[in-house]
Amino acid sequence: MRPRARVEGLAAAALVAAVTLVAGQGASGRAVRFVDVAAEVGLVFHHTNGASAEKHLAETMGAGGVLFDVDDDGWLDAFLVDSGSIAGEVPVAPRHRLFRNRGDGTFADITAASGLVGEAYGMGACAADYDNDGAIDLYVTSAGPNTLYRGDGTGAFTDVTRAAGVGSPAFGASCLFIDIDRDGDVDLYVTNYVDTDARHHVFCGDVTGRQRAYCHPLNYEPQTDTLYRNEGDGTFTDVTRSSGVLLDEGNGLGVVATDYDADDWPDLFVANDAVPDFLYRNDGNGGLEEVGLLAGVSVASDGRARSGMGTDAGDYDGDGLLDLFVTNFELQTHTLFQNLGDGLFVDVTFESGLRQATQPFVGFGTDFLDIDDDGDLDLAIANGHVLDVPDAAYPNAVYAQRNLLLRNDGRGRFEDITRDAGPGFALVKVSRGLLSGDIDNDGDLDLLVTNNGQTVDLLRNEEGNPGRALLVRLVGTGSNRSAVGARLELTAGGRRQLREVRAGSGYLGQSDLRVHFGLGDVETVERLEVRWPSGGTDTIEGLPAGHVVTVREGKGLVEQQPFATRGSAR
Repeated sequence: MRPRARVEGLAAAALVAAVTLVAGQGASGRAVRFVDVAAEVGLVFHHTNGASAEKHLAETMGAGGVLFDVDDDGWLDAFLVDSGSIAGEVPVAPRHRLFRNRGDGTFADITAASGLVGEAYGMGACAADYDNDGAIDLYVTSAGPNTLYRGDGTGAFTDVTRAAGVGSPAFGASCLFIDIDRDGDVDLYVTNYVDTDARHHVFCGDVTGRQRAYCHPLNYEPQTDTLYRNEGDGTFTDVTRSSGVLLDEGNGLGVVATDYDADDWPDLFVANDAVPDFLYRNDGNGGLEEVGLLAGVSVASDGRARSGMGTDAGDYDGDGLLDLFVTNFELQTHTLFQNLGDGLFVDVTFESGLRQATQPFVGFGTDFLDIDDDGDLDLAIANGHVLDVPDAAYPNAVYAQRNLLLRNDGRGRFEDITRDAGPGFALVKVSRGLLSGDIDNDGDLDLLVTNNGQTVDLLRNEEGNPGRALLVRLVGTGSNRSAVGARLELTAGGRRQLREVRAGSGYLGQSDLRVHFGLGDVETVERLEVRWPSGGTDTIEGLPAGHVVTVREGKGLVEQQPFATRGSAR
């Protein structure tokens, strides 16, 4: 049985944490240093938002991207979503970019031969092998029709949207692939924001001076998210109504799939902007029951809805239960919900030290990740205002903001180490997406940050803890090939770590499908257990640290490669 936190123990734990903070004992851990190397390594991209005097809401909300291996060569490639423009007699079409990782620390722009031609105003993306043919596929959301691209495994894609039946015309935001019914192929969930088409382009701002400003989302009608069931023959069926999702209208932005109640069925948490967030419990029979209020995650501890943008799930306190984190608007603070077991959560934003650290910022993309390879999940957050003249509405507010890196002290508290995290975290931009992955296969996690109307940032981890980590690639056979929804439990040095494989989370994007475990000073993993969506289990013992390993469903460990040396060529 998995350990369960006790509600009555929370106050005591908070008191201990508060005393620790007063005593001046900050979080411990190895130094981390991030450097923006995007231009240096050939990742040259400038997001076009089409910002106009008409202030279309979509202009300030995008855009995201994906870190994935398009050609199955073991190195992470990057897809970046462009938006284009909405205003004007001839709107500008987006120019998405696909960059291939050469394996020598540099990237090549292979967009021209990729077939990834954007037409609608781009927002986000997610990727998985939806047809189980061994090649990863890509879904792009837009403020208009979304697009599904079928990959051929070489970096080339074909638009199959019409045949697949997934071209929703709504204002799509984040998306993810999820095997909601555990039938061996991935389904598709899309968060939809608000109705901002030309008929509903309301005026906000200075009425007297006729000076427009970007509107608050409550000025528009909310939209319902969309759930598509994969039929296994290349087509999808819209099951939004039959699943129960149609019953809930929200201003959907971020989404994460996680088995929060450990019943082996994937659930969904949706971050909604200015209305209560959703927690969908999977009933195992094709239905999703919205239980956010009962579970304690629909609103913050003061009973008020927040402006949810991005979200992620992770076991930050190491108790074997998956917790939830949501980024919100400035002065609201971002929110951390601790999983107490039995389907209940509690808001521990204050107790965890996150209130003061996050209050000044408008947060978007976020990721639970072990940034220093010490075995604890830290938090990285992308920040940036939505109003290009924010101080007109919020005194002292700024449009471009610095991002945040918050280190877990191993006792459930986070310390803001942003200012000591190198020049990459000194950048001040209008950030939106934040994706993590080991781009150079050296054992520590790097970050890709997308920025609205600005250049992209690739933050390479220059310190980390080389060799003291494990990177796990899963290949499903009875389960979906991308192993989306697989649950991994690693035991090393007497500690257990829990992870899940996710094809989409945060805000408008997706991090590496491979699973990263930091190991501290441990040299050998005692045990790695993989629970597949099919219900099967593979267990591997005695894995050495410092490797990228491949586990195939039903066969266990099939490949083991040592981490690359920094600066080495493939």
